[in-house]
Amino acid sequence: MSNELLFIGGFLLFIVLILALDLGLFSKREHTISLKQAAIMSFIMVVLALGFYMLLVLEGQFLHGIDSYSKLEQIVKAHKHPITLIPGNFEESLVIYKKNLGIEFLTGYVIEYALSVDNIFVIVLIFSAFAVPEKYYHRVLFWGILGAIIMRFIFIFAGAALINQFDWILYVFGAFLIFTGIKMFFSKEDDDKIDPANHPVVKFASKFFKIHPKYEGKKFFHKVGGKRLLTPLFLVLLIVEFTDLIFAVDSIPAIFAVTKDAYIVFFSNIFAIMGLRSMFFLLVNIIHKFHYLKTGLAFLLTFIGIKMLAHSYLEAWGFTTEHSLIVIVFILAASIIASLVFPKKVVHS
Repeated sequence: MSNELLFIGGFLLFIVLILALDLGLFSKREHTISLKQAAIMSFIMVVLALGFYMLLVLEGQFLHGIDSYSKLEQIVKAHKHPITLIPGNFEESLVIYKKNLGIEFLTGYVIEYALSVDNIFVIVLIFSAFAVPEKYYHRVLFWGILGAIIMRFIFIFAGAALINQFDWILYVFGAFLIFTGIKMFFSKEDDDKIDPANHPVVKFASKFFKIHPKYEGKKFFHKVGGKRLLTPLFLVLLIVEFTDLIFAVDSIPAIFAVTKDAYIVFFSNIFAIMGLRSMFFLLVNIIHKFHYLKTGLAFLLTFIGIKMLAHSYLEAWGFTTEHSLIVIVFILAASIIASLVFPKKVVHS
C-alpha cells in the first residue's frame, strides 16, 4: 500500500507542478496565447504522456506494489487484465503485465484526447456565444480544467467501485456509449448552437445569484454597492465545467472498456485533460476544417460500446488491447484524412 501511495502521491505532485508552471508562464498577465506557445505546450504534454507510458512499461510494478508472483496474479485477476501469465515465472510475467499496463494507459489516453477535440468544438461555441475576449480564454480554461480534474477523480473511483461491486454495469455503460455514438452520428450542426440567455446553467445561476451585465476585465466577481455579483466570465466558467461534466459521462465509461484499473483510467484522463488547454489554442482557428472528426468520434464511441457488450467473446477470440488501439487510431486517422481530402463546401449567402 505504501508503494501505491507514493506512486499516486508523486503523480498528484506532478499535476500540481504542471499547473503551477502553466499558471506562472501564462497568467502573470492576460494575453492571447500564440500558435507557437500552444504548439510548444502541446508537444511538451504529449512527450510527458509518452514518458509516463515508458515509466509504466519499465517500473509499473510500483503502482500496486507487486513484489511476488502471487501478488501479480492477484492484481491481474482483480483488474481483469487480458493477459496470460507464465506459471511460476515472475520476471517474464511481470514484463507481460507492465507492457499491457502501458498499452492500456496509451489506449485510454488516445481515446480521451480524441474525445477532448469534441469538447473543444463546444468550448469554441461557448466562447463565441458569450463574446469572451480572447485574452481571457486561458484563464477560463485553466480554472475549468482544474475543476475537471477534481470531478473526474471522484467520478473515476466511484465508477471503479460500482464496476467491482456490480459487473453488469459494464453492459449499461456499453449500451449508453452505443446510444451516444448513434446520436452523435445523426446530430446536426444546429443541435450544438448555444443560446446564452436560455442556457440551463445561466438560468440556474440567475435564480440564486445576482449577475453583472458586462465583463469586468479578468474578474469572476464584481462588487456593486457592497454586493458581490457574478460576472459573465464566471458564467462561462460554470458552463465549461458543466460541459466537461457531460463529456465525462461519455469518456470515463469509454476508458473502462480498455482497463478496469482505476489508476490507469485516472492517469490517462488527467494527461489528456491537461493537454486540452494547449490543444484548444492550437486548434481553435482550424478545428472547423476537421468536419468529419465528429463522425469519427461517433464510430469510436459505438465501437467502444460494442467492445464493452461483447468483451468476453472478443477476449475468447484473442482480441487484445493492442487491437483496440489499432482500431481507434484507424478511425481517428480516417476521419482526419477524409476531412482534408473532402473539405467542407462553403455556402456563400
